[in-house]
Amino acid sequence: MGAIKELTLPIEGMTCASCAARIEKNVSKIPGIQEANVNLAFEKLRVVTDGNVAWKDVVDRVETTGYNVPSREIDLSIQGMTCASCAGRIEKVVGRIDGVESATVNLASEKAHVVYIPGLVKEEDIIQGVQKAGYSAKLASATATEEERKHKEQAYRREVMKFWIGVILTLPLFVQMLYMLLGNPPFMPNWVGWILATPVQFYVGWRFYKGAYHSLRGGAANMDVLVSLGTSVAYFYSVYLTLLGRPDVYFDSSAMVVTLIFMGKLLEERAKVESGSAIEALAKLGAKTAHVLRDGEEMDVPVEKLRVDDVVRVRPGEKVPTDGVIIDGNTAIDESFLTGESMPVSKHTGDAVVGASVNQTNAFTMKVTKVGAETALAQVIRLVDQAQGSKAPVQRLADRIAGIFVPVVLGIALVTLLAWGFLVNWPHAILAAVAVLVIACPCSLGLATPTAIMVGTGLGAESGILIKGGEHLEQAHTLNAVIFDKTGTITSGKPAVTHVWTANSVSEEELLRAAAALEAQSEHPLGIAVVKHAEEQGILPEKAADVHAVPGKGIEGMVTGRTIRIGNRRWFIENGVTEFPDDVMTNFENAGKTAVMVAGDNKLLGVMGISDTIKDGAAETVQRLKNMGIEVWMITGDNERTATAVAKEVGITNVIAGVLPADKAAKVEELKKQGLHVAMVGDGINDAPALAAADVGIAMGSGVDVALEAADIALINAKTEGVVGAIRLSKAAMRKIRQNLFWAFFYNLIGIGLAAVGIVSPVIAGAAMALSSVSVVSNSLLLKRLKLSED
Repeated sequence: MGAIKELTLPIEGMTCASCAARIEKNVSKIPGIQEANVNLAFEKLRVVTDGNVAWKDVVDRVETTGYNVPSREIDLSIQGMTCASCAGRIEKVVGRIDGVESATVNLASEKAHVVYIPGLVKEEDIIQGVQKAGYSAKLASATATEEERKHKEQAYRREVMKFWIGVILTLPLFVQMLYMLLGNPPFMPNWVGWILATPVQFYVGWRFYKGAYHSLRGGAANMDVLVSLGTSVAYFYSVYLTLLGRPDVYFDSSAMVVTLIFMGKLLEERAKVESGSAIEALAKLGAKTAHVLRDGEEMDVPVEKLRVDDVVRVRPGEKVPTDGVIIDGNTAIDESFLTGESMPVSKHTGDAVVGASVNQTNAFTMKVTKVGAETALAQVIRLVDQAQGSKAPVQRLADRIAGIFVPVVLGIALVTLLAWGFLVNWPHAILAAVAVLVIACPCSLGLATPTAIMVGTGLGAESGILIKGGEHLEQAHTLNAVIFDKTGTITSGKPAVTHVWTANSVSEEELLRAAAALEAQSEHPLGIAVVKHAEEQGILPEKAADVHAVPGKGIEGMVTGRTIRIGNRRWFIENGVTEFPDDVMTNFENAGKTAVMVAGDNKLLGVMGISDTIKDGAAETVQRLKNMGIEVWMITGDNERTATAVAKEVGITNVIAGVLPADKAAKVEELKKQGLHVAMVGDGINDAPALAAADVGIAMGSGVDVALEAADIALINAKTEGVVGAIRLSKAAMRKIRQNLFWAFFYNLIGIGLAAVGIVSPVIAGAAMALSSVSVVSNSLLLKRLKLSED
């Protein structure tokens, strides 16, 4: 049994939701396939396997279904080859990489030509394969992404040219049709109309015939079948009438339908590109070159050549080339592309910086910590790409309907033809049947959900809200309860010691020296605050031994021969400490401070009051959630008095205090059992079980650490306002999806009905069909107007 494996393949040739459904159905039949999802808008197939399925089997199944898995080509410059065996070794190693179809190495030119499938393998993987073979390689051309973009642009330009040819040839037929509607006889003989309509039918409309052939070869029928069948009936019937010398031909209808639907597909392609523009925009953000310091000299190298631990100089106005840490200098950096925060962030020596952010003020030197796929930008692109390729549960109904749509329409067209033919006349029957075939549009059903998800997740990413899938985007709109963890979520997570109380005969220095000794080995925010406070007082911590943390209670260890404990009252009572300065602790806790006790050999040494500042905007976030009808809760391991004080400051009345980290998930489950749809908002580390237990887990993280695996939604600006933004975005996206599905269903039901009863002509049907899918995508694009920061 292999490990679970995920493949993502590009697909060409799909035209509607029934295409996607057919691919999913056939690929799912391969033994070992656990999941197969096709995103029609993004033209990608995502497959989850048990690890024993060969990628070529998936590609073969897609192609036998009638669609194409496009390959890409790159040229590499190879260094280090000395003989033909070198070339043979590279071909062998690279050729074994999953997703590489062929690899040809030319020893004389020191070039390698590789044909591969994007999605299964990246250019970086191919270069690494060459390096594993013992040679160095670099791209001899632009990146694969850029080539793919140019390839699509060239193909689009060719299609536009083909469309205008169709317009020029169809225009005389259209003018004659209008002329005849005014009661005039035709001004062109039928053979001229035949000549004009033929290239429109078989040159401009060739894409529909090609798509229909592939679809039928794969055992299914799609939109192309409907269009090619409907227009062919009108065209060949007109040829038949022309040969008989009859005047009533329909070349104008067939040519205009082909041209109008072709126009619709062009508009749809353009809108689909715009709906997925978030990833393209993100991909363009990265810097191209970096000023690397080597052997005391500064040299410019491509960003792809950077390695971990390289030292790089960044000048004012330049983009930070990759993720790293400042080792010399201070500046202000614009990280708005990642966090959505417009104000520059101050950075000093030791602070982390993110690749693609912009250095605003001073030059600085940094050490590279992450490169390539590990950088924050790459993680964001990957998360957005995965989200845009995912399906929301609401799409399942549309997928099921799309799977049976075309056969049903063909049946309705046949019934329409026979009914009109026997009851009225066959010319009218043919026109009505053609109108039924042409007006039906499964495309709009297939695009209704994915385009809204693509726009929604892209908009979220621009504001620092990473939604990891369509199911999470859908789930968030049902939320009616939000639980905030206190530390690092409601508060800044950077507490400070504000007051120190010591027992009789104990000095503050003695207390801090003992406490800092233990906390110096802790990464807990309260511990860091204690160590920092001791350092500010000029106190150097003692050396501690046998230090270990007790989750939810505190920390203990040996300092200068005695047992030191730092923690809460409950733990101290368990260990025999019973005398406490209740008035001091009550004052601390009423002021919202955490009272941390220190004991030596079970004797109380003192109490520290540690305060954590409330995050800016936390109170406003709570109020906005309440205005949306959402219950707001706060959960914390702090005692009830401290927790209540903090909660009161931000307007939260529902408080769950004194909860151990391991028990937070149970509290989430309790609220869910009450019938609430719960979101848990935490820091993504200690709160991982609670985040996973919630209906929607929302993790607060820094811009540098965006891979918050436990969460469904990641707020990389670590601001509470993002919770409101995520819910508003979910509600808006679901409104768009419902609107899209309603109009798609409504259009098809009404359109097919009107065509069947003869009210809609084939020309009007063609125009309506062309505009239906465009209108769905355009409606999704209106999501871009949403202001996440406004109510």
